[in-house]
Parts: sequence; structure tokens; C-alpha cells
Amino acid sequence: MTFLSKQALNTSFVFLGGLLVLSFAPFNFYLILPIVFTIFFWLIQKNNLPLKECLFFGLGFFIFGIYWIYICLQKFGGMPEIAALLSTFSLCLFLSLFFLSLSIFPKFKNQPLFIAAIFTLAEWVRSWIFTGFPWLTLGYSQVDSSPLAGYIPITGIYGVSFLLILTSHLIFLLLNKTHQRLWIIFLIITIWGGGYFLKKIEWSEPNGEPIEVTLLQGNVKQDEKWDQTKIKKILNKYESLIFKSNSPLTVLPETSIPLLLEYIPLNYLRKIKGHMKKIDGNLILGAIERDDGDIYNSAISFGVDESQKYRKYHLVPFGEYVPLRSIFSFVYEDLLNMPFNDLSRGKRKQLPMKFNQQKIAINICYEDVFGNEVIRQLPRANILLNMSNDAWYGHSIAAEQHLQISQARAIETGRMMLRATNTGVTAFINEKGKVTNKLPQFQSGSLTQNVQGFIGSTPFIKYSHFPILILCFLIISFTFLREKLISKFLAVIKKQSKIYR
Repeated sequence: MTFLSKQALNTSFVFLGGLLVLSFAPFNFYLILPIVFTIFFWLIQKNNLPLKECLFFGLGFFIFGIYWIYICLQKFGGMPEIAALLSTFSLCLFLSLFFLSLSIFPKFKNQPLFIAAIFTLAEWVRSWIFTGFPWLTLGYSQVDSSPLAGYIPITGIYGVSFLLILTSHLIFLLLNKTHQRLWIIFLIITIWGGGYFLKKIEWSEPNGEPIEVTLLQGNVKQDEKWDQTKIKKILNKYESLIFKSNSPLTVLPETSIPLLLEYIPLNYLRKIKGHMKKIDGNLILGAIERDDGDIYNSAISFGVDESQKYRKYHLVPFGEYVPLRSIFSFVYEDLLNMPFNDLSRGKRKQLPMKFNQQKIAINICYEDVFGNEVIRQLPRANILLNMSNDAWYGHSIAAEQHLQISQARAIETGRMMLRATNTGVTAFINEKGKVTNKLPQFQSGSLTQNVQGFIGSTPFIKYSHFPILILCFLIISFTFLREKLISKFLAVIKKQSKIYR
């Protein structure tokens, strides 16, 4: 094989990995993912390709899937182009390492359960190592149209990743085996058919009277948001939107007012509170809050009820705090220009906000990527609310991907998810993960709908990711144990045969 042919082969794996992105929002061709993975398994096993092809495959997936990190760093973070490109590529390369799990144990290359288990564990590790980046976890590709979405309330998103890899490998075996074809077909039909019937299960039930909620989308440009000359314009825009709302609950996006809470003009707050009392309502405001020297990304309510508060717990590394500051301080000093880049964490466990008969579990921006953290306020809370600002990623696919993640949280918990965002996607999502109403991106406006609270616990609320993780550990352990026992048995047979010769 010539150098050029090797280069062409590596390039083909990059583009093959890039095709996986078409299964995710905003494209939503969910069947592309198992098809691409089937082709991938055929290529690496038929040609006995080394680990680097898995790396190129993963690299293509993340380059095409999270290219928008570059926009955040360069356009809005002020990072030099070369540094932003290198940083984005480095992140993609790091995430690609987890794809090595697909061929790191060539001895078990024809064991679909093992392959599915080892990759699922790799995705789980990706969700928490270095605070975690579980964006584009494979399971999100099946939200919400795929039959496999029926497993999400039971297994969470990682269970769907497991089934996707398992299905893809089974199809590969089906195309290459001359025996056991009926069993393989039966398993594939059972997996996908089972998901179809699981989607019909009602895991939660309505509770209390619905509450009318208005979500506001200010559409403040990111390059204007922290410009001190634009503060008055932003204040006036949100004041106008707030005064048009007559709902019992009005919600603003994350950091909607680009000022420390203590610096927001008192007269401005008085007018907002006065309007809320006039309509017998409450407002949830996204703001930066200072308390005893610590600064928090917070959600704070004002209105006829006593003020309530939620402080963001899961901060974005290099966006809201500097990990290993002694090592990486140069990133902020020399390369990045990020406002409020040294925030403090809120408490790990916080109470939901209560309005009328409904209790709302709040998560801010990036927090709803972590399903195991969202359920900390459940089953006590009966509505989910995400307040976000995805303007950092410009006119990219990031906002639609984030919406899809929020849909997964709704399915996992059997609860409605509300999304109030700066530039989109502001939306109402029902307890089945369906978007029932949304605003166009990059438009200023409001969205109003009656919101129903739900009670009850899905298996995921009760057990989080533990069942699927335990299953993966058991599969891997059993596979290694079986291999060891078989090796010992063969060694004994070989020894005995020598004795009797």
C-alpha cells in the first residue's frame, strides 16, 4: 500500500466519522448512525486495520460535530485564529481517543456484547473525566423519533448507545456469517421492536393545575452582550418583553442582564417587581450574583411569592472557571477574553423553585448535558427548566444539538422541559421529548404555553446510569473470565494429549 493510498484511507475514515453527525440534530437521520457503524466494523475487521483508523473515525465525528468550539474561542472569546484552531483540534483529538475502545481488544472483535459494553463505558468515562464533555453521546442521535428512544427512561442515554453499537455489530455479523442468521435477525427485531412498545409506556402522570409560562428570547448578540455601551439597550429590550407578558410565570435566559445583580438599577427592578405584582405573577431572572466575595451564575425569582434562588453547580472549564489555575492561567491572561471566568459553584443539592402547585428543577446552560445531575432534584420537582445562552456558538448546529439534549432529559424523567435562551432554541418540550412549541432562532420574542407538572419516577430517576454500567462491567468481566477459562482448558487438553502419546 503506497503512502498516498494510506492517506486516502485515513481521509475516508475521517469523512465516514463525519457522516455520524447527520444522525444528530438538526439533521435527525437517526438510521445513518447504525449504517455507518456497520460499514466501519466491516472495514476495520475485514482489512485488519490498526487502531489509528478508529482514531481517524472518531476525529472526523468530532471535527464535524463540534467545530463550533472554534467560533466560541475565536469570534467571541478573542483567541487568535491559530490558537483557536489548535485548541479545537486538540479537544477533538482527545475525544477521539475514546473510539480506540472499538478495536483495543482484537481478540474479542466478533463479540458484539463486549464491543458494545467497552464503548459504552468509554462514553461514560468521557462524561466525567476532567469534569466531563458528554456532548454527542451516541444515544442522543435517537431522540426523539427512533424506536430506541423508548429505552431512555429505563437506561438513560448510555443504554441507547449500548444498543446502537450492539445492533451495528449484529448487522455486520449478519452480513458475514453463514450460520445463526435467524438468531441475529431475531435479536435485532427484538431490540428495535421492544423500543417501539416501550415508547408507549406512561412513566409519569399529571399532577396539579397547569401553569401558564412565558419564555423570553432577547436575541442579544454575543459581541454586544458585555459591551458597557449596550447595557441600556439590553435593559430596555427585556423590560419591553417582560411588560408584554401576563403569565403567572415569566422566564428570562441565562445571564439575561449582563450586570452583577447588585449593579442592576434599583428603579429597573422596582418596575419589574411592580408589574409582576400587578399581574399576580413571578419572574425568573438569569443573573450574575455576588455573595460574600464569591460570584455565581444564578437564577433568581421575583414577584408575588417569596424570592427563590438557584446557583449553577456544574461550571464550564475555561469558560466559567480555570482548572489547574497555576498551569493554565496564561490561557486567560494571554489568549482568551471571557467575562466572569472565575465563578464559584452552587451547592450540589438544591431545592426546586415552587410556583402555585408546581415545583421547577432549574439547570443552567451546560448543566442539562449531565442527566445524572439533573435528577438530583427529582422526583420532588415536576417540571424541568433550562436557562441558556447559546449565542457563543453563532449560526452553527450547536443550539439544535443542545435542544436535542434537553429532549433526552425530558424523556429520561417523564417531565416537561422548558428552555429559555438568548438566541435560541427557546422551546417547550413535553414529557415524551417532543418539541411542542419553539421560537425561531436569532429573533427577539416570547413564547407562551400552559405547562403541566408530572409526578412519578422513571427507572432512570431511581437508579440513574448504574444498571447499564453494571451490565457493561459484568459483560466485560465475564468475557475476560471465559477467555481465561477456555485458555486454561485448552492448555490442560494439550498437556494431557502429550502424556497419552
